[in-house]
Amino acid sequence: MHVAALSVELRLPGCTSLKEKRGRLKPLLAALHREFNISAAEVDHNDSHTRARVACAVVANDGVHVQRVLSAIPPWIEKNRPDLQVVDHEITPL
Repeated sequence: MHVAALSVELRLPGCTSLKEKRGRLKPLLAALHREFNISAAEVDHNDSHTRARVACAVVANDGVHVQRVLSAIPPWIEKNRPDLQVVDHEITPL
């Protein structure tokens, strides 16, 4: 069994409230789950309306598959969500 997590630091330019932030992140989390079959949640910067940290987790029987899935997420966000900026990301094997 192979388990890994991805942490993605996001900037939300032009976001003016926590309500607007949640409105941007909720569809992102649902799309990540749908597109990559992963678990995803906001895990940090909950009180900031211009920043967010999202964590994604994958469990699989192949370590290469886990790395491939998690490595594809930051470019997917940049391509499909121009309203969000990926500032940093890190994959951590668990």
